Amino acid sequence: MPHTHSYWRTDRPAEGFYTTELPFEPAQTVRTFLPEQYEPRYPYPLLVLFHPRGGNEEQVLRHVPRLSRRNFVAISLRGSETFGVRADGRSAYGWGAADDVADYLTRAVEQTRRTYHIHSERIYLVGVNEGAAAAYRAAFALGDQIAGVAALNGALPRPTDGNPLFRLDQVRKLRVFMAHGADNVALPPASIVRDHKLLYAAGATVLRQTYDTTHRVHPDMLRDLNRWIIGHVNTTHELLIPAK
Repeated sequence: MPHTHSYWRTDRPAEGFYTTELPFEPAQTVRTFLPEQYEPRYPYPLLVLFHPRGGNEEQVLRHVPRLSRRNFVAISLRGSETFGVRADGRSAYGWGAADDVADYLTRAVEQTRRTYHIHSERIYLVGVNEGAAAAYRAAFALGDQIAGVAALNGALPRPTDGNPLFRLDQVRKLRVFMAHGADNVALPPASIVRDHKLLYAAGATVLRQTYDTTHRVHPDMLRDLNRWIIGHVNTTHELLIPAK
């Protein structure tokens, strides 16, 4: 990500969920999860979450405390397409194929880094169901500015204009974690195997895991995602906050 001046807050705000809006773009909401015992001197990995079709930024961010209450700062973004109201009374959204996801993501990360201490080389994108395609698109556009992508019951976007899905230089250093439900009828396992082969052939480092679940996010997916990210962090620098 572009350099951001390190004017993050030096106090210790409470763990929990916070909402902000990007300047001049009130529709582009950023929902933030701040970890337990936030330590302003520690540069945290940042998770950026992309919700499923018909979901929203609040719904998907609720997975983060189950992933870890201590290891990450996390933000979630909102798709531009509207789909009415969910059963819980909240608005529902989706990700349009023409959305400028990379720009939205870049500005959201820059704003977050002005408030919290974020490690610029530890930014991970997490897409749930259809949100995985948006996460992949952002990662391909931003290249080595992204440390890794996790697709939870989600697939690669499909090109619609005949152009290649990505350039080799966008993928060669990318780390990818694929978590898929064995009983996910909406997305057959063969689709994920195809995605795995495509990314691996392009030079990405890919870990693919299958779980005894449907299209839902299984607790074991979150456990393994936490281990995958912390394992990467530990290969470069010693983790200052113990994994939970």
